[in-house]
Parts: sequence; C-alpha cells; structure tokens
Amino acid sequence: MPASFLHGVEVIETNVGPQPITVVKSAVIGLVGTAPRWAVAAANPAGVASGQTPTLVSSQRDGTMFGPLIRGYSIPYALSAIQSQGSGQAIVVDVFNPSTHNTPVVNQAFTMPASGPQVINLGHMGIVGPGLAGGIYATSVVVKNSGGTTTYVENTDYTVDYINGVIAAKTGGAITAGEALEISFNYCDPSKVQDSDLVGAVTAGVYTGIQALQTSYGLFGFFPKILVAPAFFAQNLLTAQIVGSQDATVAAALTTMAGTLHAVALIDAAVGTSVATALANRSAANAAFNTSSHRAILCFPGENFYDTGVIPTGVTLNAAGAPVQAQINQNTDSPLSQWMAGAMAAKDVAKGYWWSPSNTQVNGILGPDVTLYASLTDPNSDTDNLNASGIVTVFNAYGSGYRIWGNRSAAYPTFTDPANFINIRRTLDVIEESVELAMLQFIDQPITNALITAVLASVNSFLRTLVGRGALVGGSASYNPAENPASQLAAGQIVFDLSVMPPPPAERITYNVFINTNLLSQLAASNAVTA
Repeated sequence: MPASFLHGVEVIETNVGPQPITVVKSAVIGLVGTAPRWAVAAANPAGVASGQTPTLVSSQRDGTMFGPLIRGYSIPYALSAIQSQGSGQAIVVDVFNPSTHNTPVVNQAFTMPASGPQVINLGHMGIVGPGLAGGIYATSVVVKNSGGTTTYVENTDYTVDYINGVIAAKTGGAITAGEALEISFNYCDPSKVQDSDLVGAVTAGVYTGIQALQTSYGLFGFFPKILVAPAFFAQNLLTAQIVGSQDATVAAALTTMAGTLHAVALIDAAVGTSVATALANRSAANAAFNTSSHRAILCFPGENFYDTGVIPTGVTLNAAGAPVQAQINQNTDSPLSQWMAGAMAAKDVAKGYWWSPSNTQVNGILGPDVTLYASLTDPNSDTDNLNASGIVTVFNAYGSGYRIWGNRSAAYPTFTDPANFINIRRTLDVIEESVELAMLQFIDQPITNALITAVLASVNSFLRTLVGRGALVGGSASYNPAENPASQLAAGQIVFDLSVMPPPPAERITYNVFINTNLLSQLAASNAVTA
C-alpha cells in the first residue's frame, strides 16, 4: 500500500517468476609468492614497495608487471607455468618487500678500472634504493674512498643502476680512474621471505599474504578457486624464496583460506622427495601432506623444466662498461602445484569445472625430479600407490606425454564420501556459491508463498541448466515445512534443501572376459560357407 494519499491512478511493477542465477568463475587461480617488480619499475626500481593488494592477471602482458624470470622469485615462474597451459586467470599477491627482504653488504672493497669505462659491478641485481614519486626508501648505497674518510655523492660523483647492480663514476666527479673504494649497499633477497609473510595477517583492516585473497570479490567480483603458494625450487641458490606450500604452516593457511573462499588448495612436496617419503608424509607429524581436508590437493613430485631465467648474481660488464645479464639456460626443478593449477584452469575453460583434473596433459614440463613407475594396469605401480594414498601425481607412458594423474583430494582414504573426488568438491563449491550470491535479491523480502515459489523456481531452473550441461546427474531444490516451524519463520529465518549429484570420474574401468568354448562351433560353420 502506498504511504501517501493519492486520488488517481498508479502502476506498481512487480517481478514474478524465477530469477537467473549466474555461475561463479572456477578457472581463477589465487597465487601468493614473490616477484622482482624492482626489475620493471621506471626509475630506482628496488625501492618500489610490495603493496600486497591482489592484482588480476588475465594475459601474459598483465604478468609483465611482476617482472621477468629472475631466479629465486616464485611469481614470474608460476605465471609462466600457468599461462603455458593456455587458459585461466590469476589473482596475484606479491609479498616481497625490499625494505625488509634484503641482505646488507658493508664496506666491501672495489676498485675502479685503471682505464676505460669507470664502472663497477656490485655482483648483485636489485639494489635497494629510493622509490618512485618522492621516494619510499632512502638509498642503501654508500660509496667512500678506501680509507673511509671521504663519502662520495650520488649523481654528482657517481650513478647507480639499481636493476643490474652497477655503479659508474661521473665525468667531472671526484672519483678517479683506478681508485680503490669501499661500498656499502643492500640487495633484494627473496630468501629472507618467511612462512609468516606468505600466510599474512589482517592488521587494522590491512590484509596481507594469503589473507589478502579475501578481498578479491570486493575488487573483481569473484574469488579465486585454485590456490597456490609455490616455493622456488633450486639447489645451491642462496637468494631464493625457499618457503611455500611444502611447509606445513603455509599449507594449513592455504587450506583454511580454501574453505573460506569455496576453493581448493594445491599443496606441494619438498624438492627431491622420494615416493616412499611422500607416502610416509601422509602420517608424519608437522608434514604438509599430513591432512585429510577435502580442500587440500597433494601434488607430488616436483617437475623439471628448461629454465631461461636471469641469474641475479650473474651480471657482467662488456667492453663499453654496459651490464650484460646472464641466463641460466638449463633444466631446473619446480613445484608441481603451479603446473597443475594452470592445467586445471585450462580444463575448466575447455571442458567444465565438473571434469576431473586427472588425465590432463601438462605443457612445458620435462618430467618428475624422481623416477616414477607409472602403469594403467599394475596396482603396485608408484602412480597407483600414490593415488591410493590421496596424492595426485604425474603419469607418463609411451606417446602419452606428461599428465596430471589422480582424482582424489587429501580427504581420501580417510573419507570415502563422493566429495573426496576433486571434481565433485569443486562442483559443489560452484553450485553453493552461485546460489548464495544469487540470494542477495531475495534477502529481506517478506516471507510468503510467493517468496518460496520464486526461490525454488530460480534454483531449480539453475540446477536443470547444470544437468543439461552435464555438470550434474540430477538435482533439485525443495522447501520442507517440517524444517521451518512458525517460531523460526517468525524470527525471519527460512530453510531450503538442495539435493544434487555431480558426475563422479570414471576412475576404474573393468572388463569381464569370458572364455566361451561354444564359439568354437563357428569354425565349422565358417568353413561350410566357404566351401
């Protein structure tokens, strides 16, 4: 009824019937790690703050904002692995902060060349220096004479190439040819990143690390559904992000966040882990694999790939004194999670989120970092033993290419309900979140038969669409009066039931073979016809 007096005619428009329900995005990866963004800043790059606001990456061009492949930093490598699979978006959180993740070098002795270009190579890329737009950090570079009695002035006596770690004497400055110097500086060092940096926190309304993924919906209108926090696997590399989801602390935080976001968390094994150790870690105290969460996907083993990344300690100077970056150009180990995340996202786009990630070929990997015996028929094979323990692995047979292999989350074998299948858990997540978000238009409406009818019509229409697409074998929404007593309705609370069944994967195909001697009678019949 109108609140004001009216002597005349009015028209009241009312929406009736089912309201469309939009399916939430599933092919979105939440990536938390470190990036050498100092290598792409316009000036004095190592002073750029990390700024842990989630960033949407939808293309290779978007990914360039996180810097090139520089060994030791996880995000550019993970984005390369993800994008090599062909599809999917990533929401990226960079936890690297040059102001805290750096290593100091104090009063190291250097000598300018006796002749030619007066240039010194500090031996480290990413020198911490003043930031953009007025400066975020003061320069860490201090240049003195060999006795430490004279301090030279930047941009008067010398210049600094903060990206490549090069100092050049300025013409007309006080530094002379062949002069011995003492130089102090700080260089960016991802090995200083700790588990706590990846896990993050919520402090005074500021979200960092894995916790920052909670702000994704407010920024982009959707949450990531595949969460990864890969380390940088590289032996004998001191400046590398060695923490990641292979650590129990990070794995637990990633899994918890997956529950909050209706997502799954991809958990890695440590580099070089053997099959026996991976299996034993399913029950080992303080091991990342010691979980029975339906949202944890255990990824084993690490994967080799051809690494073209820049060596942060490998810059040299040419005859003109210009810096020359060196690439590793050799096979390197890497976490499986980043490759699997890309394969899952690509399969979501090509086939649908209700398809299992298993039996999906992975582009770009050269093989596992340990020997695996893979077999389609031998229950004692490594791949079968791993899958039977709830571990997803990699399968390779003659002419098959390397494939993700395994249908089940870490819930198996502790839980045998259908939701231990990865695709069923993910399908339930998509349905539940899609329905939850669609209910915004019904919240606070009067509880009447019209409301009940509209909600049921909307959800059942949505479920019928999913059945038609193959995402569900069947499904329905219903209202049960017994679950909605008058006292509950009077409190403004109403309950609906959802009954759904996503299609399980065809994990095991069995043939019954019969030796039928009666078929021998066909021999005579065949010869008679021929004669």
